[in-house]
Amino acid sequence: MSDFPTLQTQRLQLREITAADAPALLAIHGDAQAMRWFGNEPLTELQQAEKLVDVFAAWRKLPNPGVRWGIALHDSDALIGSCGIFKWNRGWRCCTLGYELAQHAWGQGYMREALTAALDWGFEHMALNRIEAQVHPDNAASLKSVEKLGFVLEGRIRQAGFWLGQYHDLLQYGLLRSDYPRPTP
Repeated sequence: MSDFPTLQTQRLQLREITAADAPALLAIHGDAQAMRWFGNEPLTELQQAEKLVDVFAAWRKLPNPGVRWGIALHDSDALIGSCGIFKWNRGWRCCTLGYELAQHAWGQGYMREALTAALDWGFEHMALNRIEAQVHPDNAASLKSVEKLGFVLEGRIRQAGFWLGQYHDLLQYGLLRSDYPRPTP
């Protein structure tokens, strides 16, 4: 994964996250309402967002690499969110999906469009057989998104996450290559 895989959709560009995106990442990851299901404490300082840019860039160099795309509208380079596939187990041909979106972009179908492009890329270029997603049981919008994309609920992982001072159960979803091509809207 040496060259960053830029992707284009009808309305979006999925591109590399750069240092210039740190203020937008702070706005998104600093929004407690938007991040309540994400699995991390909200960011409070620009330096934390700058470090997050470095973390996402480093994913491509890990033994089990991944890629995190910045999501921007075609008519603007401003970041409205990010999505990625990571923890790539080459031997098992599987990885994990993660994503978040700025509140002002909610409800417009952007995340589904971005995730469809990311899933397509993962199945094609990483030779994946399985992509996993873990979603908080109270995150209705995310549950709806993964189910529309064809993910199947496989069970509950009890107290799998810890953020905002408490443990959280997560629902385990899986999408198999045999479940693809993606479902129709």
